[in-house]
Amino acid sequence: MFSILELIDDWPPIKIIDIGAMSLGQGTEPYNRLMKRGIADIIGFEPVQMECDKLNAMANDRYTYLPYFIGDGSVRTFYQCNYSMTSSLYEPNTPLLDKFQNIENLTRVIKTEKVQTRRLDDIPEVCNADYLKVDVQGGEVDVYNGASQLLKDIILIHTEVVFVPLYKNQPLFAEIDQVLRKNGFLFHKFTGIAGRMFKPVLIRNNINAALSQQLWADAVYIKDFMALEKLSAEKLLKLAIILHEVYNAYDMCCHVLGYYDEKSSTHLFDQYLQRLAGDEPTMPQAHVVNS
Repeated sequence: MFSILELIDDWPPIKIIDIGAMSLGQGTEPYNRLMKRGIADIIGFEPVQMECDKLNAMANDRYTYLPYFIGDGSVRTFYQCNYSMTSSLYEPNTPLLDKFQNIENLTRVIKTEKVQTRRLDDIPEVCNADYLKVDVQGGEVDVYNGASQLLKDIILIHTEVVFVPLYKNQPLFAEIDQVLRKNGFLFHKFTGIAGRMFKPVLIRNNINAALSQQLWADAVYIKDFMALEKLSAEKLLKLAIILHEVYNAYDMCCHVLGYYDEKSSTHLFDQYLQRLAGDEPTMPQAHVVNS
């Protein structure tokens, strides 16, 4: 697909807040296309100091990473696990994890310590952000509870959600959905759903394969698409860029551009729809209908 930036003369930089910024490999960030386009400014938080140092060593002057525990501002216990990516402010639910292939062995606590969490609303670096990505192994609702002011500026959230309690007492998908809806967001899509097989079942000797039980996913939320007139023209344009470049959400992008044109007296909706129709052969599952 074409880049929507080809239709925009002067595009605004998009400010991204990444909670749980540990690198899982180059290009694995959900917002990687924005990074490649050179339109992203990133403030990331990674409390595991070694992982935070790695991120800063690879960063350019548009990316900053801080070793803060982001949450609701309370003192919590940090459960450091044998794999850094599974460490959490919530205790692993070992009896449940042990029911599945290749989870419990990656989530074994090797150290605990008391830590002070920080609310996003108390961190000046995150002001006026646009995009929020949260992957904190169970602590997502704590992050949102400490970010009521920040969420007024955020236009899109990419969050991990879980369907069963992988960590003790962690909020599940339904609870995360309720909190985000109360803050003016609506669910848009899943970008991936993952699971594991119950032991001892194993297919093709693949310990990471799922068969029937879905365990976690990444979910995308956007500001209520029935109230987009409340957003500024700049926020609407940023939302359209993110939807197109990151999530291939071409129909939602069109919807947002209609509101943008009304605010800015432009004709980007028509230009985008025309270009979308021209590129339709590369979109086998999409059909553009002019009305």
